[in-house]
Amino acid sequence: MRTMAIISPSSGQSAAQRADAAKGRSSVTAAQSLAKLKALEKKSKKYKLPLGELAIFTQQLASLLTAGLPLVQCLEALQDQTEDQCFRIVIRDVRADISSGNSFSSAVKKFPNSFNTLFVSMIEAGEASGGLAEILGKVASYFEASVKLTKKVKSAMTYPIAVIGLAVALVNVLLIFVIPVFAAMFADFGAKLPAPTQFLIDLSDFMKAWWWAIGLGAYAVFWGVSKYVATPKGRRHKDMFLVRAPIFGNLIHKIALSRFCRTYATLIRSGVPILRTLEIVAAASNTVQIEDACDEIAKHVSQGGQVSEVLAANPFFPPMMKHMVKAGESTGNVDGMMTKISDFYDVECEATVASLTSLIEPILIVFLGVVVGGIVMAMFLPIFQLGAVAGGLQ
Repeated sequence: MRTMAIISPSSGQSAAQRADAAKGRSSVTAAQSLAKLKALEKKSKKYKLPLGELAIFTQQLASLLTAGLPLVQCLEALQDQTEDQCFRIVIRDVRADISSGNSFSSAVKKFPNSFNTLFVSMIEAGEASGGLAEILGKVASYFEASVKLTKKVKSAMTYPIAVIGLAVALVNVLLIFVIPVFAAMFADFGAKLPAPTQFLIDLSDFMKAWWWAIGLGAYAVFWGVSKYVATPKGRRHKDMFLVRAPIFGNLIHKIALSRFCRTYATLIRSGVPILRTLEIVAAASNTVQIEDACDEIAKHVSQGGQVSEVLAANPFFPPMMKHMVKAGESTGNVDGMMTKISDFYDVECEATVASLTSLIEPILIVFLGVVVGGIVMAMFLPIFQLGAVAGGLQ
């Protein structure tokens, strides 16, 4: 009886050949890891860190510094526990820069997309005063309040956007797929269709024939508006329109006022000079009205004037805010008054969001019912008329 020997694929290779193959595989793995690392390092130079992640990083860093750990060791700990690969590279480079003898503020300045102007200025103030941990705690509280308010506004906007998107998708499905079926059936009637039905059939034919033109036109309008808004004049018109918008304008106005007051109070309380504070507030506001007001306040203050005098002459700021700032100047507690104003407008924003949510829901439901119900009724009108005619003939 003959036996067959089973030879493994590697049995024909020598130990040296197997070692060379393993070495080659490890070289490929090392090259892939190096290429991935270089790609992450290139991306980290322009990496934009979300404000929520920056708030968590700032709070953790403040806690570690308060516990007495050295700054480099704090950054090393945060680098190890950070899951974001790009931000881990950023922290690594900042830590290496500090280890080589540079200041913390100069190290984070090299990553303007990850660390905003407010964060850098507060770090500079903390280094100058020797209270870096305390100031980082204030910055973290400011970032957390901003993120909390933004999340509430986004959650309030999710429902109406979803309903409007559903309405648009449903109307398109009815016009493109459903109405042509009814149109073919109505063509056999040989009678004149009601005006609403004929309008929907004509609209359906137009969309089926020119859907590409509609999409191209919508993209062209979006592109043109985006380009115009990117210009200084277009940005000014956009901000003015948003503040005066019928439903959401009041909310946007209150958010801008709250952000202005909280940023101003946080910087002044941390020891940042007022002119530098106004520059940071203007950059962080992202609102033309606030930027213009900060420029005017800076000129007025540099000439010996007071902040309340500019606010009193600017219609963007409500009378209550003007009087409270004036009272703060008379008592030497402007930052405290600004904080109270910001807290007040945060509560106002929450109340406005809640009222808008309760108001928008029934409006959108009625809107969706009218649109879809109107289309359905228009398509069944000829059937109703045919039934009435048939009933009259009996």
